[in-house]
Amino acid sequence: MATSQFDLRRDSFGVLHLTTADGDSHAGVAPVRAFPIESPDAAIAMVQGDGKEVAWIDHLDDLAPAVRALLQEELDGREFMPEIVRITHVSSFATPCTWSVATDRGDTAFVLKDEGDIRRIGDASLLVADNHGIHYLIRNMFTIDKHSRKILDRFL
Repeated sequence: MATSQFDLRRDSFGVLHLTTADGDSHAGVAPVRAFPIESPDAAIAMVQGDGKEVAWIDHLDDLAPAVRALLQEELDGREFMPEIVRITHVSSFATPCTWSVATDRGDTAFVLKDEGDIRRIGDASLLVADNHGIHYLIRNMFTIDKHSRKILDRFL
């Protein structure tokens, strides 16, 4: 279904409702990114609770501003993947160790249990999982600051 062929609204209970151009209404829909790391603004499915896809969005820029804002708000509330912008300190170069990092959502510290909790995503991105299962994204390990890169090199 083309992106311009539906309307999206939130009811007073916070539930998303999608209405197609044909007038079909779907309550309780949720956006799901096909490629959340490599292409977060493209390829988004609107699915019902049972996983059935009811609409497809090629790119967020194709949507009306109000619908795009509502969809972005929903995605932000559903997904939590802070992006590491700087590694300030590690307690040890042996695991487990505590990493102190600056993220796009503020400074934090977490425990890295094992080097295997750092996974490569594509050519330049890394996904770092902490001991609680929270995933942190390093969007481009080649453009991160020199100090952070030196620390990463010790673990990769």
